[in-house]
Amino acid sequence: MQSIFQGQRDAFNQSLPVRYDTRIDRLDRAISLLKMHNTRLCDAMDADFGQRPRVMSEFVDVVSSINALKHARSQLRQWMKREKRQVRFPLNLLGARAWVEYQPKGVIGILSPWNFPVNLTFSPLADALAAGNRVMIKPSEVSPNTSELMAELITEAFDDSEVAVITGGPGVAAEFSTLPFDHLLFTGSTRIGYHVMKAAAENLTPVTLELGGKSPVIIGRGTDLKKAADKIILGKMMNAGQVCLAPDYLLVPDDQVEAMAEHLIQSCRAMYPDNQQHQDESGLISSDHLTRLKGLLDQATESGVEARQAGHSTELIDRHLPLTLLIRPADDLEVMTEEIFGPLLPILGYSNLSQAIEYINGRDRPLGLYYFGKDRSEQRAVLEQTISGGVTLDDVIFHASAEALPFGGIGASGIGAYHGHDGFRSLSHPKAVYRQSRLNLAGLLGFKPPYGKRLRKMLDWELRS
Repeated sequence: MQSIFQGQRDAFNQSLPVRYDTRIDRLDRAISLLKMHNTRLCDAMDADFGQRPRVMSEFVDVVSSINALKHARSQLRQWMKREKRQVRFPLNLLGARAWVEYQPKGVIGILSPWNFPVNLTFSPLADALAAGNRVMIKPSEVSPNTSELMAELITEAFDDSEVAVITGGPGVAAEFSTLPFDHLLFTGSTRIGYHVMKAAAENLTPVTLELGGKSPVIIGRGTDLKKAADKIILGKMMNAGQVCLAPDYLLVPDDQVEAMAEHLIQSCRAMYPDNQQHQDESGLISSDHLTRLKGLLDQATESGVEARQAGHSTELIDRHLPLTLLIRPADDLEVMTEEIFGPLLPILGYSNLSQAIEYINGRDRPLGLYYFGKDRSEQRAVLEQTISGGVTLDDVIFHASAEALPFGGIGASGIGAYHGHDGFRSLSHPKAVYRQSRLNLAGLLGFKPPYGKRLRKMLDWELRS
């Protein structure tokens, strides 16, 4: 890793400036890689998850990655332009100018997770390549088939001095975090994010951390519960709930909790009918993850929480768990304190919107927040009185699909943002440039010692104005 890092740093320094054509070529190679090896990548993800619908892998991992790369390619010329900045009076009238030039930072580290192993590797890679950087990637060992295949394909498409993939277990990831990157981007749990940030701090390496969290759904009064249920189930059951932005719990008006639960059950069974042999459901990533989720469920039911199975039985299918609704669980249960990352969905009641907002604000800042409702004043109250990484109105998760929006968390759900122009800026250095007037400004304005009446007069004017 040290050798590859130094090779990339040397190659970067020798290649400055990184021209537009060079960046476009790298983006094009990444796009070609994904298009050419779509089938192999989907097969690898299917093997890692035990079962994963091909159309889902193509859509959320391969095609979404291609879209991120294409978006960067289409906008790159505009992003690379210098930005004029204002120079204060009277310097602007005397010929002074100021601007910002966005330069690549150097060598970027990407620690990508297992839940969307292709997208959460190639989406930040799109931003890094657009910004003109060299990149080192450490994909997750929890999805070994996909990680090994990405390493093979990237090695074929890129020289190690451009993009390199390092595979291995947690020890390798820990060592990877200690490299003196010019920026380190990590996607994963809050617990691991703490260690990544601590390691990066030893080198004063800036970080972008996308950490997930418990993303709430608020059901406003007057909402069409059936339509909301369809959208919630679609988002919750994507990848079997193994999504950092998956709805983690619902806040529903007290008198609509029963109706909401019934609509969710009907929606789930309509989307995933028993006779389809679960062909459209993803498996859980490992038996350990299945055991963890069963532990959360067992703790809840043993405490007296009502559990309603929304999905059909999957006892005979390895590494699957049916969607289960948990009605009004206590706040101190682990299912309400930990990110679930699976097909369990708590439903809580609230008496008024202020109570729902207070409940959300009393917990860590979520990565995503979702509101369903027709009342615009209620919608505005949710937007203004809660803090979250991002918001989707009248649906879930979709704000992350808009490449023109920044994607990131706040507080325990993350630091910094990427995607599109925001990702380009995060992984670029905004170099401030000031060009002085050719006039002798110090002499004209009295800045030059010995100081006299001219400077005093100007200062008095500034203090009065």
